Amino acid sequence: MTRRSPSRLLVVLLLSTATMHLPVFGAYFEAGRRLDLRHPALVAGLLAFIAGALFLGRARATMSDHPRAAWHVRVFDVPYFIHWCAAAWSFLPSVIAAVIWPLVSLGRGRGFEMPWTFFLGMYIFGFVAAAWGILVRRRWVIVKYVDIPVARLPESFHGFTIAHLSDLHIGSLTPRSWGERWVRMANALKPDIAVITGDLVTSGTHFHRDIADVVAGLRAKSGVFVSMGNHDYFGEGEPLITLIRESGVVVLRNQGHVLERGGERVYLAGIDDTWTRRADLDAALEARPIGLSTVLLAHDPAVFPLARERGVELTLSGHTHGGQLAVPFFARSLSLSHLVHRYHLGLYQEGTAALYVHPGLGTTGPPMRLGVAPAVVLIRLVTAA
Repeated sequence: MTRRSPSRLLVVLLLSTATMHLPVFGAYFEAGRRLDLRHPALVAGLLAFIAGALFLGRARATMSDHPRAAWHVRVFDVPYFIHWCAAAWSFLPSVIAAVIWPLVSLGRGRGFEMPWTFFLGMYIFGFVAAAWGILVRRRWVIVKYVDIPVARLPESFHGFTIAHLSDLHIGSLTPRSWGERWVRMANALKPDIAVITGDLVTSGTHFHRDIADVVAGLRAKSGVFVSMGNHDYFGEGEPLITLIRESGVVVLRNQGHVLERGGERVYLAGIDDTWTRRADLDAALEARPIGLSTVLLAHDPAVFPLARERGVELTLSGHTHGGQLAVPFFARSLSLSHLVHRYHLGLYQEGTAALYVHPGLGTTGPPMRLGVAPAVVLIRLVTAA
């Protein structure tokens, strides 16, 4: 899989941000006219330029996440991302209006007109939606209960529970205290095992200790297990793995673990990150006893077809965040992740194999969620008919 280098990605983001601020200029210009400013175009242009330029610092901070004071995040980072998301939200409708409106006005004999009021209205609407998504929705975590039929599940494992967490992305915009709250929610469910399917990190290595302490707080009757994701290697991943293992949590890197209950067994496997080509499914299944039902932890749900071919009955994944942005109540069919991922949210069943894609708890990119609730998921295994 090819990926842009950080420098190229930064250039793309900067160019995109500059383009998104053209309608923002229109919104500010209309606001200036309504406020009877002497030079509304000059003021709007200056404000739009400053707003676009400020993205450089935010982008660099995100690519190599460093601890920042809580007041700095609240006063500068969060308001800026509300503005940035509002600009992104209003861009496409504003571009369409900028093309159609002048043609309509010319056709009606009113001369050339631009939809300045529409620009302002879309920006305000986007600002309100972004404020909700950043200040409320991404903090509002739900508990989701899912029953999954598993082929060849031993009778004693019927009702076996898994607290599934994924995509914590702990960092400057998703603080340790949030992770500790998610852990308390998971522990209150009293699961048989707890699992995290990757992306504990946003980027860099500065939050490794916080992440390890959060993970160490998980409690489950038969153990806590972690697999790694692509963001965990946006920096050096080995120190984090060492810290987690020192806390007594099992990190499954192309490895397996036999779970026992009532004299019967299930094989739990975990693969490493696919993006950095560390994943090795064959190695993870190599020690699987013949005939055991298998649960696989794989951050990237794209692994599911291969896992199904290898006889894995249940794959637990994350990675997509359900798109983070989706049409409320229709996240499964109308979301950003649905455009790029075959398996992007919730439960999928193909033949005797099942896949559950976790909606994630943290965020990447703009720290916004809309239509896709962050969740602590309690999975209950049930015998398949």
